[in-house]
Amino acid sequence: MKKIWIHKARSFREAEQFDDCYYMAKSPSERLSDIQLCRELYFQLKGRKYESRKGLRRVIRIIQQAQG
Repeated sequence: MKKIWIHKARSFREAEQFDDCYYMAKSPSERLSDIQLCRELYFQLKGRKYESRKGLRRVIRIIQQAQG
């Protein structure tokens, strides 16, 4: 059975600090895995079934400055 734990904070600032410490204690691959899980859940809720665990989308926009 999966364990569930709760942290009760006294303020929003304390809750943010707890979240920051929690995620910074994880390895980069664990953090990416958590983001990917959130991404998959989002696509499930939106009814998009074609998304997979391929990874995060990478988008590059090239913007040219106006000459002048």
